Amino acid sequence: SSTPGKMTRGPKKHLKRLNAPKHWMLDKLGGVFAPKPSSGPHKLRECLPLLLVLRNRLKYALTYKEVVQILKQRLVKVDGKVRTDTTYPAGFMDVIQLEKTDEHFRLIYDTKGRFVVHRISRDEAPYKLCKVKRLEHGKGGVPYIVTHDARTIRYPDPEIKVNDTVLLDIETGKVKEYVKFDLGNLAMATGGHNCGRVGTIVHKEKHKGAFDMIHVEDAAGNRFVTRQNNIFIIGKGSKALVSLPKGKGIRLSILQEQAKKYASG
Repeated sequence: SSTPGKMTRGPKKHLKRLNAPKHWMLDKLGGVFAPKPSSGPHKLRECLPLLLVLRNRLKYALTYKEVVQILKQRLVKVDGKVRTDTTYPAGFMDVIQLEKTDEHFRLIYDTKGRFVVHRISRDEAPYKLCKVKRLEHGKGGVPYIVTHDARTIRYPDPEIKVNDTVLLDIETGKVKEYVKFDLGNLAMATGGHNCGRVGTIVHKEKHKGAFDMIHVEDAAGNRFVTRQNNIFIIGKGSKALVSLPKGKGIRLSILQEQAKKYASG
């Protein structure tokens, strides 16, 4: 315990189990601590450490030690690069590859806003979608964009603007195509109460000095509204560029869920 008024040195290295993000779905009594994600391309509360991917989701390991052994054999790639850090922060749209078993997964939200390690085909594994966060000019007037997973891409197509989505070839890091942030395009909410819901953008609501709001309508005709920075374009028109997990981004009400459970019963 430090004396009052004395600063602690350096960043925090621990994370208590109860402070861990809810969507990691760690049981409350399963120990005192949770894996603290390393600093990396995704924020602490918007990522899933590789430890949890391999142990809690894919069940390839039973313990932390087994995860270390898997990763140190250089068997796991995230976005085409071998990662050996147990707490490496994998985040939205990241592609996790296990070449030994020829399996490919994409991290994506389910309709309840939790990360799903969604199994994808080999054809879908070489690319990912990235949201453009910033568009600026660097040294020597070189235009560049910064994506949601902290990639810097120089000399982008001049049509690409902030909030658009680019389809990125993982191997080369080059933009293959892009989708504009426009009405009628398919989008997923990646934050807020509607996290994980998918629908087409029907209306933009501008608020000067506050947050611009986006109205989205899903395939079942339900409408929801969320902040612009929670919206991630995932397809042109009504066709998604990536496969979606079970539920296809349509959130059911409690009664609809109950009826579905009884029907499958």
